[in-house]
Amino acid sequence: MNNQNIIVYRFNLLYQILKELEKDIQFKIIETLDEKALKNETKYLNNYLIITKNQIKKFNNQLVLNQLPIKIFRMIEKLNVEFLKHQFIHQSHFIVNNYVIDINSREMSSKNVKLKLTEKEVNTIIYLSKVNKPISINELQTKVWDYNSDIETHTVETHIYRLRKKISKNFLDDNFIISKNNGYQIK
Repeated sequence: MNNQNIIVYRFNLLYQILKELEKDIQFKIIETLDEKALKNETKYLNNYLIITKNQIKKFNNQLVLNQLPIKIFRMIEKLNVEFLKHQFIHQSHFIVNNYVIDINSREMSSKNVKLKLTEKEVNTIIYLSKVNKPISINELQTKVWDYNSDIETHTVETHIYRLRKKISKNFLDDNFIISKNNGYQIK
């Protein structure tokens, strides 16, 4: 079964049309008539889009169809675009311990506190979080900074020091990135 769900909210005629085309358009079609039913439907679905005539407060992932009539192929195109946007946004969030890293906006957040990061800081956090062992300075230079040289540089140490300082100041977390065996690791 396809995991893309279309919830048609208070729009029975559209629901009937889409339900008839359900197998051909590759979406699961669900109808809801009130906000309580809508809340129950969205509670357990990850990948959904609500089609409605008017914007509904307190709900995300809506496609408001207020300019009718619309050609069915144009509507399906809009649905696919909305699902792609949702997927892009969903994939841009990376969870590390108690933090959410938004790759697109380059922000780290936890409990309503946000910290703006540089691209290198985001890349460093992601790289360190993917491996459950200390990463050497040379490996970070090569993989994150694309820097491959025998010349001694303190670029990695300086960036890690500044990143740890930012995280400590904003989140009061002195142990997010730890030094271990001549390398760094996310605890």
